[in-house]
Amino acid sequence: MAHEEEAAGTGRRSGDAGRRLEEVSDAAARAFRLLPAAPRDLPAPGGGTAAPAHRIRSDPDSVERDLVRLVLTLVELLRQLMERQALHRVDQGDLTEEQEERLGATLLVLHDRMNELCAQYGLTMEDLNLDLGPLGTLLPPPD
Repeated sequence: MAHEEEAAGTGRRSGDAGRRLEEVSDAAARAFRLLPAAPRDLPAPGGGTAAPAHRIRSDPDSVERDLVRLVLTLVELLRQLMERQALHRVDQGDLTEEQEERLGATLLVLHDRMNELCAQYGLTMEDLNLDLGPLGTLLPPPD
């Protein structure tokens, strides 16, 4: 009898797992329908079919540049978050004048270094602002 209860419990669990897997699959399908088609994915003019999309480029130069772009994007996001937090602390009066000066100088150096790294890899700060589709851009517009 205990074996039958165990088997029934296993069947129920596998049924739950099957439903969860189906829900995840449906959610993924809905998410992919939200992604806009890239120009290379659209049919060719004149009714022909477009060439298959090649989303992964294995050229070492483009891989390195894309990786640098991603890393710099994350660093820029963190830099902007730190800057907002610093401004908030200054507005709250949590810092001494010396701390404010040091914080301002540090953020200025970090901003300059970000610009230098972008220039070194042929990127602009606008290149770091990833388009998230319906959500807008990752970084806020420059002030």
